[in-house]
Amino acid sequence: MTEPCVRIERVTKQFGEFTAVDDVSLEVRRGEIFCLLGGSGSGKTTLLRLLAGFEQPTAGRIYIDGQDMSEVPPYARPVNMMFQSYALFPHMTVERNVAFGLEQERLPRREIRRRVDEMLELVKMTPFAARKPHQLSGGQRQRVALARALVKRPLLLLLDEPLAALDRKLREHTQFELLSIQERLGVTFVVVTHDQEEAMTLASRMGVMSQGRIVQVGTPAEIYETPASRLVAEFIGNVNLFEGRVSGARSGTLSIACAELGEVQVSTATSAEAAWGEAAPGATIWIAIRPEKIELGPLEEASPDAGDGARGTPPPSQPPNQVRGIVREVGYRGDVSVYLVQIPSGRLVRVTRPNAGEGEPRFARDEAVTLAWRRSSPVLLTR
Repeated sequence: MTEPCVRIERVTKQFGEFTAVDDVSLEVRRGEIFCLLGGSGSGKTTLLRLLAGFEQPTAGRIYIDGQDMSEVPPYARPVNMMFQSYALFPHMTVERNVAFGLEQERLPRREIRRRVDEMLELVKMTPFAARKPHQLSGGQRQRVALARALVKRPLLLLLDEPLAALDRKLREHTQFELLSIQERLGVTFVVVTHDQEEAMTLASRMGVMSQGRIVQVGTPAEIYETPASRLVAEFIGNVNLFEGRVSGARSGTLSIACAELGEVQVSTATSAEAAWGEAAPGATIWIAIRPEKIELGPLEEASPDAGDGARGTPPPSQPPNQVRGIVREVGYRGDVSVYLVQIPSGRLVRVTRPNAGEGEPRFARDEAVTLAWRRSSPVLLTR
């Protein structure tokens, strides 16, 4: 098996009595983009600084390219870092900013020129080589910082919130540019971000951090579709969470008694499989349903409970995986519409529907509707 580019073994970092990184173990494969995703104070930037050598672990080991980095200073590591602020030299041109690291290594002038030209071409900044940072847009400064970080051909590039300073449209465009550049160069990227969409777009795999620990590692699809806990389910995207109790199992279907939804049936062959071992009859379990996996349909006559939004339990005659409600809010977002639907318990359920065309039914505020979902749609969580 190929040695991973990065291997972190039980690393802890404490600042006095505060533990910023808590017993983290992780492997980053060669040539992948690995995103560390977490909220403020989750430990992701501290972990990045440990990889760069700007901080030393209180306990544990970090290996890069199979070499123990414990005694290796930052400048001697096969690593470069792109900071959130970009940290460009304001008095230098774009060309000189990119060349700076190579000049410090005293490479031949011809080699410096060749590599700088090659990198400026890659990031599409050749026409701006003579400009200084204040003459560039935010997106152009970001490209210069990336070129400067890559021109030294590091084995590992660390990026700390690399797109945070860009507006939404430019950020989305730059994400795909980063993917293209990384694919062409084959450099391993470790990206720190708090932006879920950015992580989902960029990452080959991602690790979700909370309180100094990595709580789940997987591909974006794995983490979104099969979160390991309520914390991950709520952090990644939008989700509707309901508490219930296991009431039975039959023919590959788990039945959950839920006070707010009535009977919920979940296929054990799909999203419920991971929780199946802990889902004994009577056990408390949480049902997570993504908004886009709920279908909305018209309801000609709402039940009294659904009609006035009063708190109560769903009617006993209600079919499994179906509940009535009243549309309370509608948000139009161009590609999708977001509905907040109040069910009889009083809870607001979030539903998203694509605005695919004129044939798609739309629902108005205060309209009575039915919410329904497939057995394969919910994810069952035991913690």
